[in-house]
Formats: sequence, C-alpha cells, structure tokens
Amino acid sequence: MTTAFANGHDRQAALNLLRAAVQDAAATFREGQWEAIDAVVNRHARMLVVQRTGWGKSSVYFIATRLLRDRGRGPTLVVSPLLALMRNQIESAHRHGVEAIRIDSTNRTEWPALRKRILGGEADVLLVSPERLANEEFVEGVLTPIADELGMLVIDEAHCISDWGHDFRPNYQRLRNIMRRIPRGTPVLATTATANDRVVRDVCEQLGDVEVQRGSLLRESLALQTLHLPSQEDRLAWLSEHLPELPGTGIVYTLTQRDAERVAGWLVERGINARAYHGDIDHPNFADSNSYRERLERALERDEVKALVATTALGMGYDKPDLGFVIHFQAPASIVAYYQQVGRAGRAIDRAFGVMMHGAEDERILEYFRRTAFPAEEHVQAILGALEDSDGLNARQLERTVNLRRGQIDKALAFLAAANPAPVLKEGSTWLRTPVPYAVDRDHVDRLTRQREVEWGEVRRYVDETGCLMQFLASALDTPLTEPCGKCASCLGRPVVGTAANRDRIAAAAYARRSEQPIPPKKQLPSGGLAKYGWTNLPAERQHEEGRVLCQWGEGGWGVQVREDKAKGRFREELAGAMVEMIQERWGPAPAPEWVTCVPSLARPNLVPDFARNVAAALGIPFLPIVEKVRENEPQKNQQNRDHQCRNLDGVFAVSGNVAAGPVLLIDDVVDSGWTLAVAAALLLEAGSGPVFPAALASAATGD
Repeated sequence: MTTAFANGHDRQAALNLLRAAVQDAAATFREGQWEAIDAVVNRHARMLVVQRTGWGKSSVYFIATRLLRDRGRGPTLVVSPLLALMRNQIESAHRHGVEAIRIDSTNRTEWPALRKRILGGEADVLLVSPERLANEEFVEGVLTPIADELGMLVIDEAHCISDWGHDFRPNYQRLRNIMRRIPRGTPVLATTATANDRVVRDVCEQLGDVEVQRGSLLRESLALQTLHLPSQEDRLAWLSEHLPELPGTGIVYTLTQRDAERVAGWLVERGINARAYHGDIDHPNFADSNSYRERLERALERDEVKALVATTALGMGYDKPDLGFVIHFQAPASIVAYYQQVGRAGRAIDRAFGVMMHGAEDERILEYFRRTAFPAEEHVQAILGALEDSDGLNARQLERTVNLRRGQIDKALAFLAAANPAPVLKEGSTWLRTPVPYAVDRDHVDRLTRQREVEWGEVRRYVDETGCLMQFLASALDTPLTEPCGKCASCLGRPVVGTAANRDRIAAAAYARRSEQPIPPKKQLPSGGLAKYGWTNLPAERQHEEGRVLCQWGEGGWGVQVREDKAKGRFREELAGAMVEMIQERWGPAPAPEWVTCVPSLARPNLVPDFARNVAAALGIPFLPIVEKVRENEPQKNQQNRDHQCRNLDGVFAVSGNVAAGPVLLIDDVVDSGWTLAVAAALLLEAGSGPVFPAALASAATGD
C-alpha cells in the first residue's frame, strides 16, 4: 500500500470520526487539522500547534489517538493543567470514540483501580496534571511501565512550558525528562491557543526539534473596549448597571480570590445571578472544592447563571461556544494572558463583547505577583539547609523547621524539583537533598522579571490605545491584522458598552465594598507551640468567639486611614466611630460586651490603648487594660506559619489585676494570622472572663 493511499484511507477514517463527534455528516476539517493529524500519525512528528480557542485542537489529538490505537499503538498521555479542562477533554474524548481516564488529586482513592485499567490496556488516553510528573508513585507505578509502548505524548496549553508560564505550572519543566523516557519516534503534539513569537521560540527550545503550525488567533466576533475606572466602587457600579445589558452569559475575571468573592457578592446583592469561582471555592452542600467548581461550570454552560466571577482557575480549555462576554474587572499581566481569557468569548456566535477595565490596584497586585513569581533565594537556601541537616523531611516537618508559609515551601520545592539536575528528590511524602550543587540563577530571574514588566507596559498601552484594539492585540500576538476590525470602540468612535454608572449605584457600591471580615477562633495548636503556658491544645472553653475586622489594610477608605494613622502613632476618632458602628449596626456580638480591653505593645504603649479607650467610651462601657506584654518578641508579621507564630507568642502576654466576669471586647489594631488575639483571649478566659469577642481595625492577610 502506498503512503498516498494510506494517507487517503486515514483521512477518510479521520473525517468519519470527526463527523461522528460533532454529529454532522457534512462536517469537514478546518484548515490545518488533517495536516496535524497526518503529521503525528503517519510521520510520527513532533509538532507545536498554535490555533485559537474553538479551532479543534482536542479533535486533532483524539482522532490521532483513535487512528494510532487502531494500528495497535499504546495509549496517549495528555498533560493538561486544569481540572476544568480535563473534564471537558474526557467528554470530548468519548464523543470521538476514545476511552479516556484521568489521574489527579481529586480521585486518589481510585488510583489502584485506574492503574490496573491502564496497565491492562483499557485506556486509550491517560490525562494527568503536570504535578503527577513529579509524583514518584505515578512515574514508577504507571508511567514507566507504559513508556515504551506510549502511542503519543500530548502537551496541552504548551505555553506553560515557556518561561512565560513557569510559575503557573513549574512541573511543566519536567516534560523534558519525560520525553527522554519515551522511545525515539514517539509522536509529540504540543498545543496552545495563545502564543506570540517569543513564547513559540521558548517552547521550541524546551521541546527540541519541533515543527510549528500556526494559524490566526483572532476572533472576528469580538467587540473590544477598554475602560479606565480607578476605583473599585466605579467598576462595581458599572458591572451592576451594564452586565444585564450584555447578551447571554459570560465570565468576569478578577486578579484575586478575594475580589472574585467580593464582586460576585455585590452582583448578587443587585439582583444579578452571579457566582464566584476560584481554586479554593467551596460550598457546604458539596463534598469538596472540585465538585463545587464542576457544578459552577455546568451552571454557566447551561445558562443558569449570568456570569461566573473567576480567577484564572477558570480559563484555559474551558469550552462554551456561545459565551457572550468576557469582562476584566482588573487588567491582566500581559496581552498573551489577556487574549487567552477574552478569546473564550464569541466562538460560535456572531457578536461577543470583551471589556478590559483598569483600576488603581492593578499595578500593586501585579507587582506582587511579579515579585513572588520565583521563590526568594533565602527561602530556597533555608529549605536546602534544613534538608541537608536531616535524613529527609516532609512538608509539615519543614514548616516546623523553617519560618515559611506552606505555600512558600511548596513553591520552592516545586521550583527546585523542576531543575535539571534537581537538588531535591521526593520519596513518598519525604523530601531529600541530593548531592547536586545549587544556586539560584539570579540573571535568569532578573531577565524574566524585566520581561514581565515590559509585558505589563504593553497592557497599559492597550488600555490607552486610540487605534483599532484588535489590531493592537494582533500585533502583540505577532499575527498582524491588515485592516481595522470595524467592531471595537475605537473603530466605531463610540463605546460598544455604555461607560456611565449611576451615582446612586456608585455610592451603594462604596458602602457594599466595606471589607469587614470575620476573625474565626483558633482550635488546634501546633505541637509544643505554647509550651510556656502549659497548653497542648485550645479546648472550647479557651477559644474566643467569632470576631470582626473593620477593613483591609491599606485598601480604600478606612484601610488607607488605618495605614496612615499607624505611621503617625495615633488613630483618628472617626475610626473609633466606624468600629462602634460596625459593632452596633452590623455585627451585634451576643451577649453584648460589658467591658473592653486590648492587646498591648512595648514599642507603642499608647497606640492601641488610646483607641480602645475611645471605643469603650463610645459604647458606654469601661476600659480595663489588664492584658500585659511581659517580654519583647519578634514582630509577629514576620512569622510565616503557625509553628513560628505560636512560638513567637509563647510567654509574651499575661493578665494582671481584677478580671471582670462579663463578656469582653478584645481590641487590636492589625490582625494577620489571628494567633495574637487567640493567645490573649485564652489568657482572659483562663483568668475568669466571660466570652471574648476580638475586634481589629484592619486585616493584613492577603486573602489569596
């Protein structure tokens, strides 16, 4: 049989699979689809396919998988970054006549049965997250036994391999090691919907000798607009006024989880059916975050909600062809990231809307993301030093040893494990130091940080662009558009969505944007954390009631005033009035506090007591400064996890004088972890006080 005849036969077989999947007997391949299938099936090529969302990249690799399986080849391994994306891929696989299973953190109890199916040849496709590539149990128990017979390797959202995406999924860097394990000649297909020339070059460098197929990324249905609205109040008001006017359903993107919750809550208050969506979202009626996120995805697909207010946890690969709009509450970090998200809209409809809002906080948030994209050098050295001085430590033991948050530890370990050769090795849950010498490549870090600053500057220029917005995006994506789009606000000379917001709505948004937050009680002590007090745990009789924080440190209104006043050494009377209003009108602790005390400071002995005295006077109850600081300690804000936070407070406070038996309001200025209030409250309760209600002016916790 000649190659031409074989290819012709394969093409018809592939076309039949496509038509069955889309349930359209007249369907044809889009330009480039068959060429990509042919390359991996018949030439066993290594390819990078850059095509816009909705072009059909998953159809390419599922049809190729079916053809390869029919020739007796082994399963396809698909590396995919998001659970939402995996769920869509499994459904797509079934439509293409392919049996797909996934192994991830949400189905660990099923791993033994899934492994048996994989090794028994029952799976056509195995979907895994890049984190599984760092799991020795998976690599040794699943990947190694099937590596020699692997039919194809698919790297979805391949831009994550590049330096641009390393901090989103550092374990994507491990793909180079996986590619060394599979036999030469195994087809490799890398796909992405968003990549400019720099990202393409970077991915090709990571993967080696690959062919590149690149189509137009532009979406003709999109009507683009930018809005510079510095205050969140203006943007919240704009959303509540104009979201109902937009067609169909869509996504509102925020930079942080806290803002996703806040924006969704505001929209619901204004009668708009919206829900927050992020990586840690949960709901009491669902077993875990994953099952609730899946429910939210289905609600959007079925038009049961007007919008999901989401972080980037809802992004790559999420497939709703008739998505009517994508709104950015804050500007994203780069044009590549922006088009990755706005390109979700308008796939199968004639007109969709993409509106990017730009606010005062964008720069601060994104600068923080840039600064923390790489683990700090001192964090890396602290972890390596701890591992060198031990026979191996798990993540919990590292928390006790090094003064770092769990997230900082996990980020540094993932970063180190992705190095080649790696200075750390994971065996089960234990991390070991390898003999590999290691130093952070500062030049590399500086180069990427500067690159991201350049990319952010490009976003700023987009916000201020007076010419065609789609042409601007096309140029940034290195797919030039010769003619103006004729649909964006610049081309039309008028907004595609109204820009005004009702003054009453702005005022209501300002009121609703109060960042009051609960202070939950602490219930579990780390081992030996408060040994000087003789406490091994915090039973209910030593736990404070749920407390309340007035605002977020440095954020809008009260938060700015708290920051300014703390620097000056005295809190203004308006803040005491705001605290009293919160207590009486919105919080209402019950039973009502009968006296007030506060957390003292040796460095600023009058700052918090003077404020607490003003609050007590306004409430008409006595102020009793009976909590004392008996020894100096390190600033609590420098303690990064509960082991170090508790050790730093052990023996620091005491209660002296007569303790009133009634309920008490315990005041501090700024709360972060909450352990200072927990210790002071436990001492008060131990000394015979009534229920303790902690209250603070501001929270310094990040919320993400």
